[in-house]
Amino acid sequence: MFDVFSSALVSVWLSTSGMPQSLNSAVDVLQNTPWLVNAANADTTTDALLQQYLQGLADNGLSIPAQGVWLQAGPMVLSSNQGSTPLPAASLTKIPTTLVALNTWGADHRFETVISTTGQVQQGVVNGDLIIQGGGDPLFVWEQAFAVGNALNKLGIAKVTGNLVIVGNFQMNFEVMPDKAGELLKQALNANTWSEDAIAQYQSLPTGTPRPQLNIAGAVRVVSASALPPTQEVLRHQSLPLAQILKLMNVYSNNVIAQTLADLAGGAPMVAQKAAALSGASAQEILLANGSGLGVENRISPRAVCAMLSAVQRYSFAQNLTIADLFPIAGRDQGTIEERPIPGGAVVKTGTLSDVSGLAGVIPTRDRGLIWFVIMNRGSDLDGLRAQQDRLLQGLTQQWGSVAAVPIAIAPRRPIDPASALSNLSDRNEALLTPQ
Repeated sequence: MFDVFSSALVSVWLSTSGMPQSLNSAVDVLQNTPWLVNAANADTTTDALLQQYLQGLADNGLSIPAQGVWLQAGPMVLSSNQGSTPLPAASLTKIPTTLVALNTWGADHRFETVISTTGQVQQGVVNGDLIIQGGGDPLFVWEQAFAVGNALNKLGIAKVTGNLVIVGNFQMNFEVMPDKAGELLKQALNANTWSEDAIAQYQSLPTGTPRPQLNIAGAVRVVSASALPPTQEVLRHQSLPLAQILKLMNVYSNNVIAQTLADLAGGAPMVAQKAAALSGASAQEILLANGSGLGVENRISPRAVCAMLSAVQRYSFAQNLTIADLFPIAGRDQGTIEERPIPGGAVVKTGTLSDVSGLAGVIPTRDRGLIWFVIMNRGSDLDGLRAQQDRLLQGLTQQWGSVAAVPIAIAPRRPIDPASALSNLSDRNEALLTPQ
């Protein structure tokens, strides 16, 4: 009988094959179409490939029950090992964080940082404090700070007699403590105080980018919104669209971004609960202690990882994206998959702890279409584990054939260059004050 747990993957398969969209219709198709195998049965050829992979791990002294694998093509489970057992997930934990963030805010959502003053602006001088009201932007870095400084200069603001006051959820350069983030911002707003790191980042910007000159006489202060006096908004700065933030988070496996998004979404337990509901996975197979994957306390079963990946694809389709707009693409993106011989066109997510190595995603094949895979290893030879993961994927491609072109279903619809995305600041600031 068809495993209802796989209904999320069925939905993706149906949406790319012209089949009926409802689960009941999907089950009817599966039960009455002889060329579709029962999802509860392994494909013997793929299973032999998996057993060879597992034997290689055992030959290196690794415990087979500690290794999780799930291989699925459309609604058909090809083979698995410990498929329903929650295992340390490392940064595969960023998959439920991605899914919940995409569902909570939408691909085009932008987090907003509001800049205001407590005093009048006269002849380029703010006679009072400069207020930074953070809106949870997890990717506010040097480039954004330079852009804010230049936008304030363009409004005629060159000096603040009071303090730089931080309110709300503001972080910078992945520094989540608001006082320290405020110190970084204060430095960034005045090119005369730049550190070597700030100078190096400025040099990566387009030639001719202005160097902000905003002198703040006072100190950095962190206050609650209720303690603020009346303010005048002067500028609103928007983050990158959420889809681009998620792509950068997953390409570089950034823990701070992931944790920030998980916290904004209600915390790790809420992310686990929502991810299970969105993917159809069992809540008992998604056990999260945080949103990033740091620590072996984050445990997810291989099949739950697979179900959440397919749910990401489904929710991406609804927002004119594909999974490739949110995760690294082999042969194109760098980050954690740089120089790994993963089959070209595969869309993947890595996960690494000191004794955990994970790889999950989807590879296109000629004969079996999209093969969704999850590999979760426990062992200390991380380079060796990665090499064997890559060989398993290469074996699947050899078995089922490579494709001449990446299928539309997993081709990016809004491709970005992760290396230059942060430099595109042309439409991110909205002035709310008439330039002086």
